[in-house]
Amino acid sequence: MLDDGRNGSVTELAVGEKLDRGYLGRILMLTLLAPDIVEAILDGRQPPELGVHVLREGFPVG
Repeated sequence: MLDDGRNGSVTELAVGEKLDRGYLGRILMLTLLAPDIVEAILDGRQPPELGVHVLREGFPVG
């Protein structure tokens, strides 16, 4: 919805989808994961310590 221009910002998208903006921002960061990591998660091959709790909290920069 952001890519095709239906929503001009994360805030607009959050309002339209009835989601908390902070939550949506954290979920959108998951789109930046490397394709091999996404594939491993979808296939259930990710390391046990790489659970949803880690993904939702984000990663340190640097």
